[in-house]
Amino acid sequence: MATTEVERRRGQLAALSIAAVVVIVGVPLWWRTTETYRAWLPVSQIQELAKLQLQLSADVEVVFARGTVTPEQQKKSPLTQAHDEEHTVDGDTSLRYRYETKYRTATIMEEDALNQPSAAEADVSLHTLSESPCGSLVVYVIPESSSLLPQDVDVYVGQRRTALLRMGAQMKVGRTMEQVLAHLEPRIKQVLQVMSFSHADVTAALSDRVRLSPGSKESIADSMRTFKSSPGYEITFSLLNPDPKSHRLHWDIEGAVLSYIQPLLTKLAPVANFSIDSQILYYAMLGVNPRFDSSRRAYTLNADSLAHVINPVEARLGSNAASSNPLLNFLLYVSDAQHSPLYIHDRKKQKVPSNAFHSPRWGGIMVYNVNDLYGPEADFPVDININMADVMGVFLAQLRLLLGVQSSKPPPGFLVAPCGSAGLADWELDRLMWSRTVENVATATTTITSLAQLLDQIGNIVINDNIAEQVSSAVTSLQLAVAELEAGNLGFALQYSKEAILASERAFFDPSLLHLLYFPDDQKFAIYIPLFLPMCVPILLSLLKMASEARRRRREKQAKKD
Repeated sequence: MATTEVERRRGQLAALSIAAVVVIVGVPLWWRTTETYRAWLPVSQIQELAKLQLQLSADVEVVFARGTVTPEQQKKSPLTQAHDEEHTVDGDTSLRYRYETKYRTATIMEEDALNQPSAAEADVSLHTLSESPCGSLVVYVIPESSSLLPQDVDVYVGQRRTALLRMGAQMKVGRTMEQVLAHLEPRIKQVLQVMSFSHADVTAALSDRVRLSPGSKESIADSMRTFKSSPGYEITFSLLNPDPKSHRLHWDIEGAVLSYIQPLLTKLAPVANFSIDSQILYYAMLGVNPRFDSSRRAYTLNADSLAHVINPVEARLGSNAASSNPLLNFLLYVSDAQHSPLYIHDRKKQKVPSNAFHSPRWGGIMVYNVNDLYGPEADFPVDININMADVMGVFLAQLRLLLGVQSSKPPPGFLVAPCGSAGLADWELDRLMWSRTVENVATATTTITSLAQLLDQIGNIVINDNIAEQVSSAVTSLQLAVAELEAGNLGFALQYSKEAILASERAFFDPSLLHLLYFPDDQKFAIYIPLFLPMCVPILLSLLKMASEARRRRREKQAKKD
């Protein structure tokens, strides 16, 4: 009996020891080695960024030329004034515009520049004196008698960040400086909306984040046409020769790009990087058969059929699989001898002057007719040199539209100078930078907020240190971009916003986030039960037996006492 008791006691101690080892050592070790690693994320800062509150600050300098204000008015002129506008876009997005206006009189050298024969020459002379920083404007108020502007023009917008504002007769009504400034304020606000940013442009840049109101159809159309903000773009120029037996085409695409396109891309360097290539495609036909118009003795492409032109041609263009940047296609189609001349008609059945059309977020196509360059007795194939000046003028205009350089109609009384050889005015670059910065900030906040919500909802996704670093970098860059926008430093704000969108997309599309995304709980049980059940059953049965014996002894002791 003693030996049996000892053996039973030893079995109980062994079962307790094994259970203790399993509970104290095995379970924590298993939990630690199988837990999902999740690095720390700045969740509180991400939640703050989810409620986007942007402040855009623009500096405006108003310079009074000789003859616009009296010495008494100059003494009472304020040095600076600040004007704020607040707009609530939706429950999570609010905008605030702050205009810092400084007032002063023109210097002697500026007076000499304003005495130039024309407004364009005055704009060049003023630019040589001082260059305004990115995102700022200088408005020169000139007297009504000045010959710089035509009689029907009140405001001249130059190629730089300078505008000339005529002191009209209605502005001379007030004798105090406060009344003069009150007369100038509406015009200065119009200048700001033309040369800097407008509420319509900013809300259009937020189109991916908020639902736009039906009243802003023009802004919606512009945002749908424009390519989304990207750190880089691929531009491809393609020459389509459907009839190489009749036409031997020659185009100096390299020289044309250097002369017409490269100046624009150089100026757009702060916004994005660009790469250009070209190709010639033979026997590339349109996907639509042109119709012959006997009244005009020409073939026509109607506006309704233009949508069917792109798909067949696009199949032969190739793809930019080696790059993740958006691709802009510009196609020059030389009509074949059997369908010449070929003209594009709009919805009003009128001939399009450029004989070209563009497709939103894709590119543009121009039809080039060569039937006038040779006679019926010519020997085929005919050597044809394409006039690249005409072609690049059309492609440059389409490129501006697709990149978001808006050419909106100015208010009445405004005269806007041509953009010049660079293809882009300084203030147009600023306006594009404002829109791109806001778009980048909105896109990055949406991406990083969606990632945080996804990781919070699915707890078995691994968050490694690289993802945490990218998320923290995106949050820091977003905070800096918002702060620089508030300070009016447009160049720094754009750079930080580009860094934020790159870091947020790298974190969101990291391949490691997909490892355990489709690993549900039922699969866990299917894996762990065959491992733990054979080991746990004997331990549980031993513990249950020991508990049963303990209760039996307790009842026996109680019976002896009774």
